[in-house]
Amino acid sequence: MVRLVDRALLDTEVIPELRDRYVDRGGCLMVLIRPTDRIPKTWLLTKFVPRLRELLETHNSVQLYPLRLKLVIHPGDVTFDELGWFGEDIDIATGLLTAPALEGRIEHLVLVVSDQIHRSVIRQGYDGIDEQAFVPLPRVEVAGEECRGWVQVPDAS
Repeated sequence: MVRLVDRALLDTEVIPELRDRYVDRGGCLMVLIRPTDRIPKTWLLTKFVPRLRELLETHNSVQLYPLRLKLVIHPGDVTFDELGWFGEDIDIATGLLTAPALEGRIEHLVLVVSDQIHRSVIRQGYDGIDEQAFVPLPRVEVAGEECRGWVQVPDAS
């Protein structure tokens, strides 16, 4: 999983200097991309996600047991201390990733975006982003607050 994610990031110019070290949370790889004009949010949806899907499908085509990934894109602020990364925005992303409505999905790649990404990017009609491809998830409660997410299964089209 790490090799595929790393290759997709590098292939779409999300170089190590623009992100922090990967954080392995046991079954979950967290990638924190630093705020920069060099990597607009649209880029993640139009470049990174399709490249990751392509690499995943190539990988899975020769595997007996296919790799399945759930990907969450959410902007926000995080904090780091001696114990690691933390913050409400990490909690929201994690809550969306583990939403009960996503349990049992068998697709190789499932993309979830937070309501913030949906409002600021998806709904804006950018080239290469199909608003109709995203469907709302049932609301998820994170730290006593309701959060909304949107799910899409990126296909080979």
